[in-house]
Amino acid sequence: MATPATPAITRTGSPLDGLRLKSSGPPGPADGLVAEHLRLLGAQGEESGGSTFTVTGHGLGEVTARTTWGGATTDEATAQATTGIMAVHGRRDGSPRGLAVDYAATATGVLAVQGLLANLLASARGGGFSEQVEVSAERAGLLAISQYLAASGAEEAEAAELAPGGPPFTCADGTVFELETLDPGVWAAFWRALDAPEEAIRQGWRPFQFRYATACAAFPQSLHETVRASSWQRVRHAAGSSGADVCPLRSLVERAAEYDGAPPWELTSHHAGHLPGGASDGLPLAGFTVLEAGRRIQAPLCAHLLGLLGAEVVRIEPPGGDPLRGMPPACSGVSARWLALNRGKKAVEVDIKSPADRERLREMAAGADVFLHNWAPGKAAQLGLDHEHLAAAHPALVYAYTSGWAGRLPDAPMGTDFMVQARTGVGEAARPADEPPAPSLMTLLDVLGGLLGAEGILAGLLLRERTGRGVRVDSSLLGAADVLTAPARARAAQGLDPRRPAGFRRPLPTADGWIALPDHGAIPYDVRELSTGQALERLRGRGLFAVPVVTDLAALLSAGSISRDDHGAPAVPTPWSFA
Repeated sequence: MATPATPAITRTGSPLDGLRLKSSGPPGPADGLVAEHLRLLGAQGEESGGSTFTVTGHGLGEVTARTTWGGATTDEATAQATTGIMAVHGRRDGSPRGLAVDYAATATGVLAVQGLLANLLASARGGGFSEQVEVSAERAGLLAISQYLAASGAEEAEAAELAPGGPPFTCADGTVFELETLDPGVWAAFWRALDAPEEAIRQGWRPFQFRYATACAAFPQSLHETVRASSWQRVRHAAGSSGADVCPLRSLVERAAEYDGAPPWELTSHHAGHLPGGASDGLPLAGFTVLEAGRRIQAPLCAHLLGLLGAEVVRIEPPGGDPLRGMPPACSGVSARWLALNRGKKAVEVDIKSPADRERLREMAAGADVFLHNWAPGKAAQLGLDHEHLAAAHPALVYAYTSGWAGRLPDAPMGTDFMVQARTGVGEAARPADEPPAPSLMTLLDVLGGLLGAEGILAGLLLRERTGRGVRVDSSLLGAADVLTAPARARAAQGLDPRRPAGFRRPLPTADGWIALPDHGAIPYDVRELSTGQALERLRGRGLFAVPVVTDLAALLSAGSISRDDHGAPAVPTPWSFA
C-alpha cells in the first residue's frame, strides 16, 4: 500500500486529464479497449501494446492495471468454454455455442479500467491505496454468468423449463424481428391480433417472461408458425393495437452507417462546490455511500460492483420489498438470482408515488455520494428526482442514470437487452456466418451495461475528487452494444465482411461432452467417438491444446473460487486482485 501526498483540486474537464499512460508487457485480453477507455477519460501517452497499463502524474502516485486470461484459459474461445458462457449462450440452440464477439475479454477490459480508477480515487483522497490491480478473463467470465450460476446451485428448480427455443420471429415476407412486452395482457392481445391458438398464447407467456433468467424460451412452435403466416405489416399492426414493441433485426452495416462515435458514458460536471473527502484505508470505495433505485440487472449489477469495491450500497425498494426477491429458484427463501446482484446491500422501502416519500428520498440522496437509477426515460423528471432536483440540495452528488438508449436514437423501441441487441446488429455480430443472425438470450448487454455504468461512476467520483464539482454520469445498453460490436462494426464500415467465418468458436462434440479449441486452432480428426478425456489426451500427444466445455453450470460449483453466501447461494469471486 502506498500513501501519496494529498493532491490539490485541479481545473480539469476529464478525470484523467494531466495523467500519463504507458502500456507494456505481453498481449492480454482487450488491450486496445483498456487503452481507448483511459484515453477517452483524458489520459495521454503513447500506446506500445501489452496487457499492463500504468497511469502516473499530478501527485497521484503510480497505479498499474494488468489483464490476464487466467486459469486454463489462453484466449477468448477457451475463456468462454471454461466459465460457462458457451453453455448459457447455447441454451436457445440446445448445445453449447461460442459467442463470435469477444465478450469475456471486453468484460475483462472494463473491469481493469474500473480497478485502476478505484485505485486512483483512493490515492486522490490521500489515503492508503493499492498500486496494482489485476483482472483475469476467467473471473470476468464467472461474473458475467453469475446469475445463471447462482440459479444452478439453488435448492429448487427453475421457474421455466431449460429447453431449446425462443425468439427471434420470422414473418411471411422474411422480416426477422424481436418482440418485447413486460405485461401478460399485452402479450395475449398481440397474439390474438394474429389469430394464434389460445393454448399456445397461454403456454408461451411463462417461458417468454423468464427468458431473461433462463437464456431460453421453449414456447410452442405454433407461435412461430403464426408469425410465418403473417406479413410484417400485419405484425406491426398487431403490435400497435396491443401495446407490444417489435424491432426488426438490423445489420452491422446499417449500424455502422448511423454510428455517432459517442463514448460509452457521458460525464457532465456542474459548477457547484465539493470539498475532497478524507482518507480511508481498506477497499478503494470505503466510506462512500451509493443510493440505488434500480430494477432487474443493469443498475443493480452496477451498484453491486461498487459495493464489492467497498461502498455502502442502499437499495430503494417499493413498499413490501422488491418482488424479484421471490423469483425462483430460491436459497433459504430468497431468489438466488436476486442475491447474485444484491447481496450485502441495505434496503429501504420508499413509495415514490407518495410526495412525502419522495421528499424522504431527496433527503437520503443529500447524504449520499452517488444516486443511481435505471427508471424509464422521463420518469425521474416527472417525480422531481432528476439531476437538477437532487443537485440543488446536494451539489457534490454524482448522479448516475443507466438507460437503454441514452436518447441517442430517434424512434427507438423499448430499451431492454434483446431489443437493443436487435436494433444494433449484436444479433449478427454474436453469431458466425453459417448461423442466422439472432440476439443471444444470455443478457449480454444488461451485464456489460452494468459494468460500463460502474466504470462511468468511478470516473465521475474521480472527476469530482479532482475538480471539486458534482457530476452527472449517463450510460446505456446502446453504449454497451457499441463497445461489444466495435471490431465487427469497424469491418462493416470498411466494406469488409463483418461476421466471423462459418464454424467460428463452435465447440466439438465428443462421445460424452464437448471440447473447445483456441480461436485459431485446428483439429486433424473427428473426436465424436472419443471420450472428452481421450480427445484431450490425444491432442496433447500431438502438441495441440483444447479444453473441456462446461455444459452443466453446477459443475463449476466445486471450483475452489466459488463460495456460498449466508443464504447458501453460490457467489463468484471478486473480479479484481489488488496488491
